[in-house]
Amino acid sequence: AGWVSLCVDVCLSQSLELMEMAVHRLGHLTLPLHTLLQITLLLLNVSATTSDQPPIPNENLLVLTVATRETDGFKRFMQTAKHLNYTVKVLGTEEEWRGGNIPHSIGGGQKVRLLKDEMQNYADRDDLVVLFTDSYDVLFAGGPEELLSKFQQFNHKVVFAAEGLIWPDNRLAEKYPNVRSGKRFLSSGGIIGYASSINRIVEKWQLQDNDDDQLFYTKVYVDALKRLSLNITLDHKSNIFQNLNGAADEVELHFEPTRVRTRNIIFDTLPVLIHGNRQTKHLLNYLGNYIPDAWTSETGCTVCNEDLLDLSTLDEYPSVTVGIFIERPTPFLPEFLERLLTLDYPREKLTFFIHNKEVYHEKHLHKFWEKHKGELQMKFVGPEEVLSEGDARNMGMDYCRQDPGCDYYFNLDADVVLTNPDTLKLLIEQNRRIIAPMITQYKKLWSNFWGALTPDGYYARSEDYVDIVEGNRVGIWNVPYLAHVYLIKGTALRTELKEKNYFNQDAMDSDMSLCINLRAQKIEKEKGSPTPESCHMFKPPKGIFMYISNQQEFGRLLPTENYNASHVHADLWEIFDNPLDWKEKYIHPNYSNIFTGKVVEEPCPDVFWFPIFSETTCDELVEEVEHYGVWSGGKSEDKRLVGGYENVPTDDIHMAQVGLDQVWLHFIREYIGPVALKLFSGYHTKGFAMLNFVVKYTPERQAYLRPHHDSSTFTINIALNNKGIDYQGGGCKFHRYDCAVDSPRKGWSFMHPGRLTHLHEGLPTTNGTRYIAVSFVDP
Repeated sequence: AGWVSLCVDVCLSQSLELMEMAVHRLGHLTLPLHTLLQITLLLLNVSATTSDQPPIPNENLLVLTVATRETDGFKRFMQTAKHLNYTVKVLGTEEEWRGGNIPHSIGGGQKVRLLKDEMQNYADRDDLVVLFTDSYDVLFAGGPEELLSKFQQFNHKVVFAAEGLIWPDNRLAEKYPNVRSGKRFLSSGGIIGYASSINRIVEKWQLQDNDDDQLFYTKVYVDALKRLSLNITLDHKSNIFQNLNGAADEVELHFEPTRVRTRNIIFDTLPVLIHGNRQTKHLLNYLGNYIPDAWTSETGCTVCNEDLLDLSTLDEYPSVTVGIFIERPTPFLPEFLERLLTLDYPREKLTFFIHNKEVYHEKHLHKFWEKHKGELQMKFVGPEEVLSEGDARNMGMDYCRQDPGCDYYFNLDADVVLTNPDTLKLLIEQNRRIIAPMITQYKKLWSNFWGALTPDGYYARSEDYVDIVEGNRVGIWNVPYLAHVYLIKGTALRTELKEKNYFNQDAMDSDMSLCINLRAQKIEKEKGSPTPESCHMFKPPKGIFMYISNQQEFGRLLPTENYNASHVHADLWEIFDNPLDWKEKYIHPNYSNIFTGKVVEEPCPDVFWFPIFSETTCDELVEEVEHYGVWSGGKSEDKRLVGGYENVPTDDIHMAQVGLDQVWLHFIREYIGPVALKLFSGYHTKGFAMLNFVVKYTPERQAYLRPHHDSSTFTINIALNNKGIDYQGGGCKFHRYDCAVDSPRKGWSFMHPGRLTHLHEGLPTTNGTRYIAVSFVDP
């Protein structure tokens, strides 16, 4: 067999002298004369194949594949075929799959049987080239002309795909002919050859549907005489077929202006078909985001507008179950709940399933329910149910699954800030079985998807991750993991995802468990459907594609790990982790007009008056200090101070006492500093203040404050409640200018110099309770 392999290689070199030498050497073997004559004739037949034959016309190409159902992978295969002008005939569409669980065990014989039946129609066609390929995990990268040209250059009747790993019987490795360079072992995922020759191979099939197709072809190939008589070779250097199994490090994307190819960097080839066999499905999905030209730098996304669902053509909008999950203490939950009503979608088509695991948030949900119970259809599952996160998510998904009228299930975690009211409509229009809007943490690369996986199934950063997150590449992206917010078709829940447990798997996070189950869905299973217990991290992604869209701005993701729910209003502390949401909630809506409009007033010389806090800030700050409750009493002896004595004491609570000192100093730097620079031109504050406190004025405890100078370069004095509603009297008088401001506005601040020029006093509060927040800045 070794000599035969040598002779075949020699004859392919087109050297008559070397061919004669090979025949001479064969003559020294102890072989029957008729066998030597047969081999010699075969060698002469092989050598007669020349490379100067005319090109094979495209109409002489027949592309065959097997698909017993339309998976996302099959749709992608057909999409790439159509784009590159291939016509594909699909076999097995009327059959159930009985070929075993191919990725994890032997099987695939059904494909050979179907091919055998089909090839009987072309048994005598020596001019017809047949490409037989898998489809669920294959995509086209080059067109028919390139395919036929490369096939012709092999000078063989049949060419199989090759790979570096042997399957399914490694005991056959020693029977394979050695190769000087390239992949040594046969892969059945891709075959190209003349119809008559392929027919001669598959007509010998007499096995069962669940027997192994690759083992059948391997036994043909490793038999030297059969290999010669059928004129078979392997695509050792991935000229036509690129198998990714065992070769993930050998391929890279090759970008051209309007086309993207996969380049094998070892052999410097551009394969025509890419096969994500076995544990490389997620890599194929990554490549499929670009190949053949799904996205290029010149055209952008070319597939984003294909197969869209036009909502305007429907008689009525689809019904959506929105699954909301509050699984941990989460900042800005009241704002999250109110934002649900901003979704631009018919209210009557929305049903809300809300699971809250946190007792802390019960007050927020109760307030929301009382306010909107007549507007929304809501089902609540509270902390008293003691459900795990996985069980709650399974329940929410099943809530849609069991309702035949539920067209979509929209998972929305409480740490998601959806700022685009059209999010739901935009996702539905994409017409994917599972799709998510891309969201990121504010000014961070942390997002709700992964671009790649490590070999053991955990996070890895794909080469394009940063470009996608930063919006340098815009489109619809097939990804191996998504979380927090996603849309699933109801039909998918009632077919491919009809099991009731997808979120509980070992000790994994629920979203990771879901994605592993989605990736690991079998093509078919002979007995029953897959269960979470039967799915493993190491199983290759093979089922439902998960897409992420960054075509629009959708919102952001809130970090929650530092959220401390021990406070009455824990959101006040979120100025560092969630600065944008903190600003939206706590800074006055007219704050920006300080710099562009005529909002700032000057009621007294160098006493400036401007909006700074929202009403919510004022209320929550007052409630927080009252919850603490240890007021100083307005006494001069004060152990909180370094010297232990206050010359002009107030009845107050320091920000440091309630843990807000660092938050307050950051607020001064971020929001007071820019105002000071505008109002006191040329002055750059350090943003430092030793005394930051809330003062409480009541007729019973302390009604006023005698005239004094502040120990500051400038002072801010923020009114925290309303005169005429919460209290009577009050105000501030500046003696040097004989000027008083006796009607403070809630959420507005005074800013005035502290030393020398602005002697002032607090005017008496005659009724009720007055609260102000004070800082002596740059003492």
